Amino acid sequence: MTEAHVLKPDRFTRRVLNPLVSWLTRRGIAVAGSRVLAVRGRKSGEWRRTPVNPLLHEGERYLVAPRGHVQWTHNMRAAGGGELHKGRRVERFRAVELADEEKPEVLRAYLAKWSWEAGAFFGGLDARSSRDELLAAAHKHPVFRITDAGDRTD
Repeated sequence: MTEAHVLKPDRFTRRVLNPLVSWLTRRGIAVAGSRVLAVRGRKSGEWRRTPVNPLLHEGERYLVAPRGHVQWTHNMRAAGGGELHKGRRVERFRAVELADEEKPEVLRAYLAKWSWEAGAFFGGLDARSSRDELLAAAHKHPVFRITDAGDRTD
C-alpha cells in the first residue's frame, strides 16, 4: 500500500497566512473568493476550520485539496458535507468525492484560477498540462463536488 500524498503547511502558513485569510473571510472579506470550510472531525465530532478556495466549473462547485490527503479531506469523507463561511453567511453543503478519472478537467480549471496561490503543490503541473499528466497526479489531490444542503444563514 502506498502512503497518501500530503504536503504539510510550513510554520508561516499555519501561524500567519491561514489565520489571516480565515480572519478576513470570517469578517466578510473573501481573499479571491476564499471561504472558511467547517467540517466535523471524524474522531472528535468537533468543528474543524480551514480556509479553502471553492471552484465553480461548468455549473458545478468543487473543493480541491492542493496539499493532498490532509485532515479536512479525511473529515469530509466521514462527514459527507460541511459548511462554507463568509462573514455571517453560512452555507451548508453535501459533498461527494470524485473518482480519479473525473478529476483532470476540474484540476485544470483549479490550476487556471488558483495556480498563483496553490500551483506549487501540483509538482510542475499547470492549466496547460495534458489530460494524461493531470490524470497521473489525480490520486494525490482529493476533489469533492459540493451541492447545497438547502439551508443557509445570512
